[in-house]
Amino acid sequence: MNDATTPRPASWAAALAAVAVAGVITGCSATPSQPAASGPASTAPARTAPASTAAAPSSTAPSSTAASTPTAPAAATPVSTVSAVPSATPAGPVPVLGQLTGVFAQGQGFGQAEPAKIFNGGDPTGLVRHIQWQSWGGSRAVGYGRAEYVGPNQTVATGTQKRATVVAFHLGRCGGKLMYQAVEWYFPGEHQSFSTSHYENVCTGSYVPNP
Repeated sequence: MNDATTPRPASWAAALAAVAVAGVITGCSATPSQPAASGPASTAPARTAPASTAAAPSSTAPSSTAASTPTAPAAATPVSTVSAVPSATPAGPVPVLGQLTGVFAQGQGFGQAEPAKIFNGGDPTGLVRHIQWQSWGGSRAVGYGRAEYVGPNQTVATGTQKRATVVAFHLGRCGGKLMYQAVEWYFPGEHQSFSTSHYENVCTGSYVPNP
C-alpha cells in the first residue's frame, strides 16, 4: 500500500513547480511592456518648454533700440547755424534827394533817400509816382516810375501817363548834407534821352536853365 502511494506526491510536486515557472515566465514578459510605453510619453513635453523661451527675447530686444537710436540727434544741430548770418550795413552816410527849398519848397520826396514819389509842387508834369530805384548811393542813382507826358502841340490837360526813367546826379554836399543836387526824368519810349543841360537843381531849389 505504501509503495503504491509514494510516487503520487512527487508527480504533484513537479506539476505545481511547472505551473509556478510558467507564471514567472508570463509575469516577466508582461512587465517590460508597461515601462516601455510610459517612459518616452512622460518625457515628451520637456522638449517644448525651451522653444517658447528662446523666441521671446529674439523678437523684442533688438527692435526697439535700433529704431530709437539714430533719430534723436540727427535733425536738431544744423538748423540754428543757418539763420544767424548778420546783414551787411552800408559804409558811410546815405545820400538824400536834395531838399525842400526854393520853388520846390512845397514839393514831395526831397530830403529823402530813395523816394517812391517826386513832386516839384507845380503842374502834373512835375510829378513822378511808383518809382523803383535800381541803384542808390553811387555817383548817379537810376529809377523807373510813371509820369505825365505832354507831346508836341499838346496841352497839359491832354497829357498821358507814360513810363519814365528818373536820374539823380551831382552827388555832393549842400548845407553840410550829402545829397543828389540834381534830378531829371525823361521818356525813352518817346525817343527822349538823358541830358545834363536840363534838370532841377534840388540844392538851390531852381530849374536849370531857368525858364
